[in-house]
Amino acid sequence: MLDKTEAMQPPHSETLSNLDQHFAKLMQKLDGGSTPELARLAGLVSHQTNAGHVCLQLTDLSDPELSLGRPDIDAGQPSLSSDPAVLRKILRHSSVVGQPGDFKPLILDKHDRLYLNRYWEYQDRLARSIKTRVEKSVPESDDEQLRALTDRYFSTGVQDGATDWQKVAAVVAQLKTFVVVSGGPGTGKTHTVAKIIALLLEQTKGRHMAITLVAPTGKAAIRLQESIKRVKTTLNCAPESAALIPEQAATIHRVLGYIPHSPYFRHDAENPLNADVLVVDEASMIDLALMSKLVQALKPAARIILLGDHNQLASVEAGSVFGDICDSGKQHAFSPGLAGKLAQICRTGIDLQDQNTTAGLHDCIIHLRKSYRFQDKPGIEALSEAVNEGNGDRALDLLLDAGLREIEWHSTAEEDIRPVLAQHFAGYAATDPATAFAQFQRVRILCAVRHGPQGVLALNDLIERLVKKRLNADAASYAGQPVLIQENDYTLNLFNGDLGILLPAADEQLQAHFENSSDSFRTIVPSRLPANEPAYAMTVHKSQGSEFDRVVLVLPPKDSPILTRELLYTGITRSREKVEIWGTKEVFFRTVARRIRRSSGLRDELWG
Repeated sequence: MLDKTEAMQPPHSETLSNLDQHFAKLMQKLDGGSTPELARLAGLVSHQTNAGHVCLQLTDLSDPELSLGRPDIDAGQPSLSSDPAVLRKILRHSSVVGQPGDFKPLILDKHDRLYLNRYWEYQDRLARSIKTRVEKSVPESDDEQLRALTDRYFSTGVQDGATDWQKVAAVVAQLKTFVVVSGGPGTGKTHTVAKIIALLLEQTKGRHMAITLVAPTGKAAIRLQESIKRVKTTLNCAPESAALIPEQAATIHRVLGYIPHSPYFRHDAENPLNADVLVVDEASMIDLALMSKLVQALKPAARIILLGDHNQLASVEAGSVFGDICDSGKQHAFSPGLAGKLAQICRTGIDLQDQNTTAGLHDCIIHLRKSYRFQDKPGIEALSEAVNEGNGDRALDLLLDAGLREIEWHSTAEEDIRPVLAQHFAGYAATDPATAFAQFQRVRILCAVRHGPQGVLALNDLIERLVKKRLNADAASYAGQPVLIQENDYTLNLFNGDLGILLPAADEQLQAHFENSSDSFRTIVPSRLPANEPAYAMTVHKSQGSEFDRVVLVLPPKDSPILTRELLYTGITRSREKVEIWGTKEVFFRTVARRIRRSSGLRDELWG
């Protein structure tokens, strides 16, 4: 199965797929067949969607980095104009292109964005739903009760003059029906959401409240439920409230009710979920289509709490929904009304407010700033911050600082990575499932690409040959073999990105073990597994939602548009204890300087 990270690059003429070209010719045929420019634009918008964009921005056609103006559906056709006014006129006169709200295959909006109709609908429905929830009034809070409750869960008053953003997030979640809690690793997002749930339950005074916990992948759902279980035992709340905090999390697809071979789910606007509160973890991984369907499947009065890191990679599929919602790259202040209320309830200063703003989406977004994970590993946090800021010189200086033993730089132009890989996996041995998973999760090789000498395929092949030589194993499958699932199988409850380890049963036959939780596993006969590959090395995209003691992050020898600071940041922050980066300085600097670019109108719809 093709890893979608291969397709996430600007579309050049040679990368238009057969599907893109067939769609282009169909649009031209439906339009009467006399407009070759329409065909080329239709092919491009199809390609853009498959490459992770929501739409084709006509103004990007003149961008030399994107090279969107050159693809031709048929040889010998004239070059495509890069003048948006010329293209706009052609599109407006086409019978297959409509304005927002029209029932046409293609939609052109007033900002010169060309959409496939269904993606315009996903964006429009999601934007309207979010804005409705942001504007929705909630019952007036009992500020005295809320102050007393939050004082029980959080420290009181101002400490060192800084705002307690976890406490602020907990209070905002009581006052709003749409809340976003963004923060890097170790900032306490799931710790905070457990307290948010407890606060909501304590204020219901015995009324039933249906709370649903979801995540985009199976491993992220497991991590969420394990975190909630751990935190709820430490909460200073009434025992009856603690008992009502849910401990089970599921994938979004499972909660919505996946229908095989269909883009639809059992739960939608006509058949909404039975949820009063929906908590969504790892929200940065969710694409536009899935997020739109999830929000549409909620009752109008239901609360939504999104947890994520807006600095991480965008979703593999189309859109950068979480980043658009957070308006990544910009800092928004609270309105004076909310800031005053928060200061009164939290008994803490609110150092981010703007007297000129009115209530809106900025009042629903809280960024957690303090990381508790890297307190004894300052190099990892400093490195991730330098990458986020696009400061390549600072990032490399940190990597070369011998005093920061938790981060290392290795030049692939000067060093051989093979002995290092052999060393990392030399002690890996097959034992019981819990021990095998614990050992294997200590080290992970993360790659930016699948192909090439520093890609997933080459490094997995290299590592597997080293491991099989040490184990004296020559069969295709062997005890201790880690496998990474590459496609969803809802009958087996396996999802793209799930990790399994092959271990012998009592009869010596191999079985694939998968985690249900930290102390629970399920087994599947290897022959029943969907498409999979060795899991010693994986793409950074596949690593999202996971944590490892040690990360070896490998960059390719040549620059590529998919190399971005978000990819580098995501790889670095998968580590708990140590990060090694292998690459060339030239590629490293280019990666830090480049940001993800996703064409979408969602940000404008929410913040315009």
